[in-house]
Amino acid sequence: MSVHLHDHAEWTDQLAPTSRELLERSWSDATKVFSARGLDNYVKGAAALRGLGRGDELVNAWIDGAPQVAQEIGEDVVGELATTALMLASKTSGAVIELVLATAPTAACRLAGGALFLQYLQFLNTLVAQAPRGLRPMLGQLDALFGQLTLGGLRRWATWGAQAHRTNYEEQIAYFGLQSKESLAMLQKERKGTLLVDVQRRINMYLRALWGRDFFMRPTAGDYESREGYRPFVEDYFIHLPDAYDAVEGNAGMVDATELYRAAAAHAAAHVVFTRQPISAESLNPWQMAVIGLVEDARIEALTLARFPGMRALWAQLHTAQASQGRTAGDWLGRLARALLDPAYEDTHPWIAQGRALLADALPRIQAYPHDNTVSWDIGVQLAHSYREVTHGPAYQSRSDEQTAAYRDDNRYFWAFDGFDFERSIAAGYAPPQQVRKQVNLMEFVNELEVEGAGDDAQEVWVLGTELFPYEDLGVSFNQSEGREPVLPPVHYGEWDHLIQLERPAWATVQERRPKAGDAAVIDSILVEHRRLIGRMKYILDAMQPQGVQRIRKLEDGDEIDLNAALAAVIDQRMGRQPDPRIMMRSVRKTRDISVLVLLDLSQSTNDKVAGQDHTVLDLTRSACALLADAIQKVGDPFAIHGFCSDGRHDVNYWRFKDFDQPYDDVAKVRLAGMEGQLSTRMGAAIRHATAALKAQRSSKKLLLVITDGEPADVDVRDPQYLRHDTKKAVEEAGRYGVTTYCMSLDPRADQYVRRIFGERHYLVVDKVERLPEKLPVLYAGLTR
Repeated sequence: MSVHLHDHAEWTDQLAPTSRELLERSWSDATKVFSARGLDNYVKGAAALRGLGRGDELVNAWIDGAPQVAQEIGEDVVGELATTALMLASKTSGAVIELVLATAPTAACRLAGGALFLQYLQFLNTLVAQAPRGLRPMLGQLDALFGQLTLGGLRRWATWGAQAHRTNYEEQIAYFGLQSKESLAMLQKERKGTLLVDVQRRINMYLRALWGRDFFMRPTAGDYESREGYRPFVEDYFIHLPDAYDAVEGNAGMVDATELYRAAAAHAAAHVVFTRQPISAESLNPWQMAVIGLVEDARIEALTLARFPGMRALWAQLHTAQASQGRTAGDWLGRLARALLDPAYEDTHPWIAQGRALLADALPRIQAYPHDNTVSWDIGVQLAHSYREVTHGPAYQSRSDEQTAAYRDDNRYFWAFDGFDFERSIAAGYAPPQQVRKQVNLMEFVNELEVEGAGDDAQEVWVLGTELFPYEDLGVSFNQSEGREPVLPPVHYGEWDHLIQLERPAWATVQERRPKAGDAAVIDSILVEHRRLIGRMKYILDAMQPQGVQRIRKLEDGDEIDLNAALAAVIDQRMGRQPDPRIMMRSVRKTRDISVLVLLDLSQSTNDKVAGQDHTVLDLTRSACALLADAIQKVGDPFAIHGFCSDGRHDVNYWRFKDFDQPYDDVAKVRLAGMEGQLSTRMGAAIRHATAALKAQRSSKKLLLVITDGEPADVDVRDPQYLRHDTKKAVEEAGRYGVTTYCMSLDPRADQYVRRIFGERHYLVVDKVERLPEKLPVLYAGLTR
């Protein structure tokens, strides 16, 4: 599927000229929010609506509104929007369908979730059958309605009006247009205190300030038939909060809805941060699960309070259980929850005291192992077993006995672990599982080893204290013949989002890979092929080499007297001339103090052949690196050659073909000969990783030389400006650490973007790629002179 509009001519030719013109103007914005499949559905949707014969304004509303809906809540719901519009064609007029499409961006913005938007479309289908004359005036007031009502409140408000004015069309129009007193009265009755969409940005910033990372939040509507919404919950690493909250009664007065949102979001975020492993529900009854879940709530709150003590006041004010309550098991749960959180709460009952004592005893273990939630199982089971014996309280009713603190979630996240999904956990910001290296003896190694040739992703690697030789002892150990250095663990870097003007913390993951081996003879043949160029560069390289100690003469202030200058001054004085006062000299050691890192773009495009040549861009890059490495080695500067490509933000591949502490020998040549081009170019994360390597060098000057054949791009980014701005930010960050970044671009059209990324005089566009092997060493000589 294509992202170019002219490739969809089969469908665009069916549109009216005005619609085609509007589509051409909107296409640039549409490509930023739709995938190739989404663009195909976008164009086909316009053609399908044109086929209804209800006028061009209907088609124009779709062309204008669909990208806005996709930008707000994703492209998956846009197909359902088109289906709803086509279904309404047999039930209402084209003007009403046009209003549905025109107000869809408003609904998407206020609902802020794909699931809620789909429920909204179902509601429209139902309402058009119940109150056909009311849909049009209601859509005209949709912004005002969603400013005061949740989706459930809107449904109840509309249902009351449809039933009350089923046969009186004039009253129906007045009700849905907010022109009647009963309409305003019902609106006031269903009105909620604070909508999540109005505070979601503030809550996001609040959580980011606490934890230094992003959390994913979605609204949920549970108040269709009652005014009681769902409790918060965490599912698939998403925090789900009710789409509206009223102010609630706290233990010291009313707590406003914004404070309740803060408390609920902070508690759910603590679960995402600290509750990482499942607790088995096998052989547990509902009462035991309820107590274990309550203790887990207390555990993650204790860990949070250790970092942010001020959170206690926010949570404690929402616990309203009193020591005198005890009619239901839910009352006992509320008392225990408050006691475990609030030291100022007085409750002397033995069961409550037992819970406090068990948690206090386990606190050192909780602090030492923050992700070990087995302590919640241990304490919860003990408290559940002693409950009837100590309290003689009523039996637990799972449907009615809930915790009374309104901010706490329903703990489904705690039990709903079907399996560990690595990709989703990384997306949620979890650190990847660490590889364990275990020291074992020879008998364990021989008898219990499961996989002899495990890969780099092995969960556990066994290590012997001594070398192990094969049965056919040839004097070469397994380590010498087959051993490999371990690769580094994944590293997470932030990424700059130019639309929100904020950095997304730990957004991109750089994974170092082991370079593939090639043939060192390939590199030697390159040096033989370019021996004339090497001969011409000899004089440049000789001039760059350190000259040892040099004397700087003709100084007024120096370390010693220059006898020749002093004698000339005396002669001038005797002859009546003004003597030259610069009779001192100083000895200076001339040394080079620079570290150079060459960062290669190894994306799929480097496999393309150069126009009019048999060589690929990758072949020329390899040749240029071989010549540059040979030149730098002769000069004596410490240098490294690294490469990168990417397959989305979670998998930025990074190779070290030669590092600073490694010699340029046959091993490095084998790695250079084996490098391949693949995948995409997420340049910002690679530059940050290269900058981290240069920061570790002690040289006074540090140069990062980036060689690329195109602009930053990746498979999961549709906005072409996104990675450009992020790379520019990475270059600026490198500059703050004293790293000079210079780009050699092989893209003849690079002038339009490379200057903005790397800055004036910090880039070179090579118009003739075949001259890269010649230009790169000369460029290095000029930059490090």
